[in-house]
Amino acid sequence: MKYHCWSPREPKMAAPSARISGSPLLVVGAVVTAMVFSSLVFVAESAIGVNWGTVSFHKLRPSTVVDLLKDNNIQKVKLFEADPLVLRALMGSGIQVMVGIPNEMLAALSSSSAASDLWVRQNISTYVGKGGADIRYIAVGNEPFLTSYADQFQSYVVPAMVNLQQSLVRANLAGYIKLVVPCNADAYEANVPSEGAFRPELTQIMTQLVSFLNQNGSPFVVNIYPFLSLYGNSDFPQDYAFFEGTTHPVMDGANTYTNAFDGNFDTLVAALSKLGYGNMPIVIGEIGWPTDGAVGANLTAARVFNQGLIKHVVLSNKGTPLRPNVPPMDVYLFSLLDEGAKSTLPGNFERHWGIFSFDGQAKYALDLGLGHKKLKNAKNVQYLPARWCIANPSGDLAAVANHMKLACNAADCTTLNYGGSCNAIGEKGNVSYAFNSYYQLQMQNERSCNFDGLGMVTFLDPSVGDCRFLVGVTDISSGFRPYQRWVIGCILILWQLWAFRI
Repeated sequence: MKYHCWSPREPKMAAPSARISGSPLLVVGAVVTAMVFSSLVFVAESAIGVNWGTVSFHKLRPSTVVDLLKDNNIQKVKLFEADPLVLRALMGSGIQVMVGIPNEMLAALSSSSAASDLWVRQNISTYVGKGGADIRYIAVGNEPFLTSYADQFQSYVVPAMVNLQQSLVRANLAGYIKLVVPCNADAYEANVPSEGAFRPELTQIMTQLVSFLNQNGSPFVVNIYPFLSLYGNSDFPQDYAFFEGTTHPVMDGANTYTNAFDGNFDTLVAALSKLGYGNMPIVIGEIGWPTDGAVGANLTAARVFNQGLIKHVVLSNKGTPLRPNVPPMDVYLFSLLDEGAKSTLPGNFERHWGIFSFDGQAKYALDLGLGHKKLKNAKNVQYLPARWCIANPSGDLAAVANHMKLACNAADCTTLNYGGSCNAIGEKGNVSYAFNSYYQLQMQNERSCNFDGLGMVTFLDPSVGDCRFLVGVTDISSGFRPYQRWVIGCILILWQLWAFRI
């Protein structure tokens, strides 16, 4: 088996057209020039962190989520964008933060230092300082080298990093805040780990990238998903995806690999070694197991995988065959909360990666190794009234198809599909689930449960077994949706470019 697994975290989108001009030598020269200003190197302690995504129909207040992090002693969080409400909530919390920049902003940031100055000023400088947010990393793009992006973003990455580094220098933040690029594991491949190498078309840019990271004291961030290896390959040994031992070990010379994570990790180590950076620190930017939406995505498997990951990778400190006794610097679980509004392009499971449900309630017992034997639930969550929308028992369901399509196009019905936790609740159960999902999305508006007389409101919880009929939350934070925020950010950057004729 080859050690690459395709794991997109966002749908493919068209790349902006602006590009930076200049040769690779000029880019590297700019990197060196920027680096001379950075004298302090931050060395992180190994720890468990979480990815906090916000693509949800039912959002908790950011302050509620920060309290959830603190109650569970989670001291590191990775964000996919610079959400002002989230960053304000993190101020004074003591939680270390990695702030993400969407891929769609890389073109603008790569083309002008003024654009990067503006981004740093608005999204970093505003929130740091005494009593502020403890921002340690800026993630420049998210898996920008993913094969499915067909080179849309990769030419922007290093130039954007050069500009952002210079902006951090000018803001007197370069000694503390480091730039990283979360890479998908499909950036490298091999038949056995020791033969690991970056994809041939990425060799030049990866050489530039790891040189930049090394000079700046930054780690290499990689996202590894054994679940997707199993999901996408019927021949992949199921037990090899976990940490409980396998009947299908991979032999690589004197080394034996009994789980996909170690093999994948060492493939990256070998790839970095081929570029002359075999000792570069590595951070696991995303790793986890979904609980719904596909065969094999369930509560038991997620608990076994995540608990095994924490025990094997984080708490044991034993490292891997190519890096004995040197575990990853940090491991960020994907993810903190379910995100019911995410694209299902990779699969229906994409909305169910959370160790907590959308409302901050723990899905299963998990010991993070942070002082608690199990997860603590979010406190003081404000729910809508305990009522649900279901199929009217006296209604004629012959004409229900269009109504279900309407409901599921707007709300999340992924648990109804094959492999989902609500797949076996029958036709009326499916209709009721779809109706209720739409009803809660509409904040229980009375008219949203009409469906031409086919729906009715009930005060009896229709949940069946593991199939949970949700009730929405009322403490929804105001603000723009994620895609609206980065569009507005791009507009502001382009306005500044026009205003100053850059």
